[in-house]
Amino acid sequence: MSLVKLTIKGISYSQTQNGAYALILNEVDGDRKLPIVIGAFEAQSIAIALEKEIKPPRPLTHDLFKTFADKYDIVIKQVIIHKLVDGVFYSSIICEREGVEEIIDARTSDAIALALRFNAPIFTYKNILDKAGVFLNLNTQEGNPDDMNNDNILTEPETFGDDNDDSQGTYSKNTLEELHTLLDEAIQNEDYEKAAIIKEEIDKKES
Repeated sequence: MSLVKLTIKGISYSQTQNGAYALILNEVDGDRKLPIVIGAFEAQSIAIALEKEIKPPRPLTHDLFKTFADKYDIVIKQVIIHKLVDGVFYSSIICEREGVEEIIDARTSDAIALALRFNAPIFTYKNILDKAGVFLNLNTQEGNPDDMNNDNILTEPETFGDDNDDSQGTYSKNTLEELHTLLDEAIQNEDYEKAAIIKEEIDKKES
């Protein structure tokens, strides 16, 4: 079976369903998206890895794993989403130590959070993308999770409600100095979801 390389498009979330997040993966040589339901902790961990400038005051679990792996010369070579059963994706982490490869079973959200920290590529099989891939009508602003039309993302296993999140509109009224202060406070409070949104607003103002 042929492998298809994926990149991360963003994370979508719903204000109407607590803990409902979807990680949106995009095929590199195509227009299909692969939406995967993930938990709040994994969503935060992935968001932090995407926002390189956000540094948690204490290491998260995936950061600790990266430090541990570096200490013992373990490298993650790639992540493969290899199975889809009843709406649940299964993944494997391909690791290498001293020239010996090992395959480790992992939740897809954990595997991707680690892949980001190791700069490892993410793949799935073509038949999985054919089965679960969708064409999403995303807005033109690249990489903005709040710009995703959540109504069209998932029907199984969770349906996302209409998310009219106005947090970015609120932060758009703040000055750069105020935003940097709010960012520092969010990081100190370990509110990484809020920090990612504030950082995105800072990037928009500085661009």
